[in-house]
Amino acid sequence: MAQSFDVDTFKTRDGKTLEITFIKHGSLILGYDGKNIYVDPVSLYADYSKLPKADVILITHEHADHLDPKAVAEVEKKGTRIFISESAQKKLGKGQVVKNGDELQPLSWMHIKAVPAYNLTPDRTMFHPKGRDNGYLLTLGGTRIYIAGDTEDIPEMSYLGKVDIAFIPVNQPYTMTIKQAVHAAEMIKPHVLYPYHYGDTDIKQYPEKLKAYPDIEVRIRQMQ
Repeated sequence: MAQSFDVDTFKTRDGKTLEITFIKHGSLILGYDGKNIYVDPVSLYADYSKLPKADVILITHEHADHLDPKAVAEVEKKGTRIFISESAQKKLGKGQVVKNGDELQPLSWMHIKAVPAYNLTPDRTMFHPKGRDNGYLLTLGGTRIYIAGDTEDIPEMSYLGKVDIAFIPVNQPYTMTIKQAVHAAEMIKPHVLYPYHYGDTDIKQYPEKLKAYPDIEVRIRQMQ
């Protein structure tokens, strides 16, 4: 499998380098100070056997486009920490369960808060019921990164506090419409916003709809 991924680089508040590799869909790698954090690795989107080993793996929920035991096994090494929703942990059979509202600093260089991720629309709540799945708010070197997971524009987004970088899913019927994603951006107000998990959505509309918010930089990467 030939592999070529978009990569963006940031300086964190402590002056270190944060490198974000955009795999596809909901799958990301965050590289910070020589450590690798994998988000929802799935073999459909990459050959993980050819990628660096993980120091941390974050799993948002149990669906097969986010939870893949094969990909987890390929990046896992001795000492890899896995943080995972409860229902996903039952399927994977390992990992430390974190629930909505849990906060922990499992490693000296990383703070994690598990935040809600769910559907609001009445005929869609069966996809991601309230209380089951996680989004994650990470702090790396003082920089705060919000990985929303599969969610709509839930009111809890208003209470995240300062967010430097946000990943927002835009893929109805499972996550958000463009209109909902605009509302999510209005609540979160990140400095840099990446739509992800966007499938067949005409994602070029999104930055156009957010032109009224010049402090939010919308970046489009290959995250269908």
